[in-house]
Amino acid sequence: MTRKDNWLIWAFLAPTLTLLGVFLYYPMIGTVIESFYDTSFISPEPRFVGWAVYEKVLNSRQFSEIVWNSVIWTLGVVVLQNLLGFFTAVLLNQGLPGQGVIRALVLLPFVLPGVVTAILWRFMYDPQLGLVNSIFIRLGLFEDSAAWLASSDTAMAAVIFVAVWKGFPFSMLIYLAALQNVDKSQMEAATLDGAGALRRLIDVVLPAIRDVILVNFVLTLILTFNYFDIVWVLTRGGPQNATHIFPTKIFETGFGQFRFGEAATYGVFSILVLAVLVAIYVIVQRATANRRPVA
Repeated sequence: MTRKDNWLIWAFLAPTLTLLGVFLYYPMIGTVIESFYDTSFISPEPRFVGWAVYEKVLNSRQFSEIVWNSVIWTLGVVVLQNLLGFFTAVLLNQGLPGQGVIRALVLLPFVLPGVVTAILWRFMYDPQLGLVNSIFIRLGLFEDSAAWLASSDTAMAAVIFVAVWKGFPFSMLIYLAALQNVDKSQMEAATLDGAGALRRLIDVVLPAIRDVILVNFVLTLILTFNYFDIVWVLTRGGPQNATHIFPTKIFETGFGQFRFGEAATYGVFSILVLAVLVAIYVIVQRATANRRPVA
């Protein structure tokens, strides 16, 4: 490549790099700087305190709760979303009658905005008028209505269920595309050898789409850890911090309590976790690309 070609490449990249710098990296650097200052609504003038805010956050009981809740939330949603998405994709890959309509209905939760989904499920979880309690009572599983979102014992499970309901079509689409690329000759050979449906799934299908499963798992980890609207609209992190995760804690601390230094500190920890997850995603993607056969 000539020097002219290099300048042309950088000229085309300049608008994108400028937008990334202004709207992504500049706020990120500003967040890191803000985390070393004590800033609040009462004393809005920033006061440099060094690592004092980090020590305060790390020594607080809420930090360990946020970390634990974030782990439960992220792993619960990711594992269930991938399992449900995979088995739904396997079902829709069987050539069922009317599968076009079925696919459209399955995709409906995914296309709904997160806020709309959360408001819908708040009504469904309502202790008095909600559909969820009505179904359980009619089935004889419950005698009285349960306050799903008002109890610290059930709030996290209820929120995870909503996130899985909304997110599994995303994984289903990815797995369905992968399943349609599985070598049909291998499936036919396994069938002729007497392998049943479960054995074909374990010995043929899963090895064929292993890279897709791994990449999708890491990608949904990143998306779920950074998710905000469903948790905030459903519970606002309550009751008693039972559903507070990093995004909701950052929002509440910064824009609800105006403790911007602490909010920035939580943001720095969130950025570090996301950076690790993104690095894992890039490594996995490169590894799967290297294993892909050259046509």
